[in-house]
Amino acid sequence: MEAEKWGRRIRAYRKLKGFTQESFAKELGISVSILGEIERGNRMPDDSLIVEIAEFLDVSIDELSPQ
Repeated sequence: MEAEKWGRRIRAYRKLKGFTQESFAKELGISVSILGEIERGNRMPDDSLIVEIAEFLDVSIDELSPQ
């Protein structure tokens, strides 16, 4: 459940900032399949990846975090 919430928020912010899955995954240095798993809620991003995602999207971790 927690992974699904993170995934939905990450996807929403990625789209809001105008990134495709392919371009965003490339910037993060991960595969598109891993990003897809995260966005679908099948995989929980580790803490370091959450920090990197927040920094790259220029949002705080609090904004990105599911409440």
